[in-house]
Amino acid sequence: MRRKKRSLLVLLLTFVLILTGCGAGGQDSDQKSSDKKVKIVFSQGKNNSKYVPDLIRAFEKKHPNIDVEFRVLPSSSTSQHDAYVTALNAKSSEYDVISMDVVWPAEFAQAGYVLPLDRFIQKDRIDMGDYNKGAVLASNFNGKQWAMPRFGDAGVLFYRKDIIPQSEVPKTWDQLQKVAEKYKNKNGLQYGYLMQAKQYEGLVCNAVEFIASYGGEFINRKGEVVINSPEAIKGLQKMVDIAHSNIVPGNVNTFTEVESHTAFVENESPFIRDWAYLYALSNDKTQSKIVGKVGVAPLPAGDKGSVSALGGWQLGISKFSKHPKEAWEFVKFMTGKEGQKMTAIKMGNVPTLTSLFQDKEVLKANPFFADKGFQAGYAAAVPRPVAPNYQEISDIIQIEISKAISKERTPKQAVEEMEKQIKAKLVK
Repeated sequence: MRRKKRSLLVLLLTFVLILTGCGAGGQDSDQKSSDKKVKIVFSQGKNNSKYVPDLIRAFEKKHPNIDVEFRVLPSSSTSQHDAYVTALNAKSSEYDVISMDVVWPAEFAQAGYVLPLDRFIQKDRIDMGDYNKGAVLASNFNGKQWAMPRFGDAGVLFYRKDIIPQSEVPKTWDQLQKVAEKYKNKNGLQYGYLMQAKQYEGLVCNAVEFIASYGGEFINRKGEVVINSPEAIKGLQKMVDIAHSNIVPGNVNTFTEVESHTAFVENESPFIRDWAYLYALSNDKTQSKIVGKVGVAPLPAGDKGSVSALGGWQLGISKFSKHPKEAWEFVKFMTGKEGQKMTAIKMGNVPTLTSLFQDKEVLKANPFFADKGFQAGYAAAVPRPVAPNYQEISDIIQIEISKAISKERTPKQAVEEMEKQIKAKLVK
């Protein structure tokens, strides 16, 4: 009996040793797998993407086990949205880290396209209070954080300070038309004003600015559709008037940010409505003919004052990513101090980390970030219509504003049609 017990004990010990050996081997394998090169794919629009490879190299230097493939999408945010939806609807893992316009996070979260980031944020003890409040809220849905704010934005007026005297920088839309008319075709210029009037998301931003500057809204804070108002009609009428004036290119309805800023840095217009990134681009000697010649001002005012559309981009992680931990490391870097500082200095994007507005190097590269008027405008920028099915609402606005610009509808008819269609589609 004792021999049987001893034999049984020996067998048990042997079995335990074998298991322990297997366990040790598994740990070694896990360690080796974490040291293996992992490739993740990061995507964003081609607009202002020149310096992204520099950011990627800085990240890869800190994370030698992670390779980042940069996949460039079209400059139009509408086209980017469609590319993501097509891939994510098919549960494709082709994207790991995705760039999201500030109006997308709720939609992508509700559709199950992106991962909630709360566990990563808590694990790395990231204080979301360090970020611009509006930018954080833009990517918070149902109490969870679905993206990290990469950079903020607001529409502003850039002008040629070597051509336009400070006393003639326009404060209203009416003044803009007069001054732009005065200076177009002078000093080698071809146009007076550049804007974004193609049927895409940028058209919505321009429309928000015109309509809100006259006191109009699309959807109010109560979730009511209020676009059909005298104020909205007046704002849209002003937008149509400018789009049909001789101060803009004849094909302005084909202009996105890329066409607009290209014409501006090529010395073709004294004025342009664009986002903050244009300051750095216009002072880049490798791309611009107007280095050192650009000033910044608030957008012209309507009856109710100057209004900017709130913009910006967030970084999220695809729910179907095969490497979410590595994707998070890249998101954390890009939206952290080092990544945002590089982005602000090289690309002119507005930081969402509030401490960077005091950073000397950031302010040297973007002196207008220190301007109280710009900071106030950014803080009080008007959001685009808030809706869970924003893309459907945006499509309605794009189509109807385009019809008003092409004069298929009057501004009054366009707002009546928007009211009817938005009421029918709005998800509350």
